[in-house]
Amino acid sequence: MTHQPHPDATKRAVNCAVITVSDTRSPQTDRSGKLIEQLLVDAGHRVGFYTILKDEPAQIRSHLKAMGERSDLEALIFNGGTGIAPRDTTYDALESLLEKTLPGFGEVFRFLSYQEIGSRAIASRAVAGVYQKKLIFSIPGSTAAVKLAVQQLILPELIHLVSQLVGD
Repeated sequence: MTHQPHPDATKRAVNCAVITVSDTRSPQTDRSGKLIEQLLVDAGHRVGFYTILKDEPAQIRSHLKAMGERSDLEALIFNGGTGIAPRDTTYDALESLLEKTLPGFGEVFRFLSYQEIGSRAIASRAVAGVYQKKLIFSIPGSTAAVKLAVQQLILPELIHLVSQLVGD
């Protein structure tokens, strides 16, 4: 049974950034980043920034800080680097900078993921929160995880959460 949120009072396009964190992906092989972009655009939102970063904590933090200063971005979606392998540092880099966290995002993502992949879902460190009045999501880099997170959690709440941050 899927519950739908109350409809948003205003329909609006949210200005988003898509950041893939990977040591191996290129713009030609980044299926997950492109999927996020496509799902956002299909839902009527805009992607004003896209990049691929190496899984280096200093680089991830630097990009988050730079995008936090941009007035044209309202939501940032990171994908990749959320596991526990030595090179998975996205969670560690972002979580320490979040001013507020949305624990329910990670909890519900892991619950939904568990329904699809079983106990492997516990390895995900998906997280969401707020930084510099911007909504931040950090999700695993697999296309299945991206589809799950964006379609079932991010898109249904994106306008509502951004509106709360900007006072719409």
